[in-house]
Amino acid sequence: MEKKWWQKEVIYQIYPKSFYDSNNDGIGDIKGITQKLDYLQSLGITMIWICPIYQSPMADNGYDISDYYQLNPEFGDMKDLEELIDRAKEKGD
Repeated sequence: MEKKWWQKEVIYQIYPKSFYDSNNDGIGDIKGITQKLDYLQSLGITMIWICPIYQSPMADNGYDISDYYQLNPEFGDMKDLEELIDRAKEKGD
């Protein structure tokens, strides 16, 4: 039986708020995840699962999304997310 793509991955779930704070404001952020991609790869991780980063009042740790088109500013902006995605894709090549 051939394995499906998700059966071949080593997935690591990241809660951004507590993962890595790249700008020393006390809150983990998208740039922090990007900065740790080499480390994650060295652990054998092949895929990351990021908990909610969309705009939210944070009454439910980000799962109470108020706008699916905007990132929560405390995590960064779309440019930061695009950089993370591009750098993560490079790791998979």
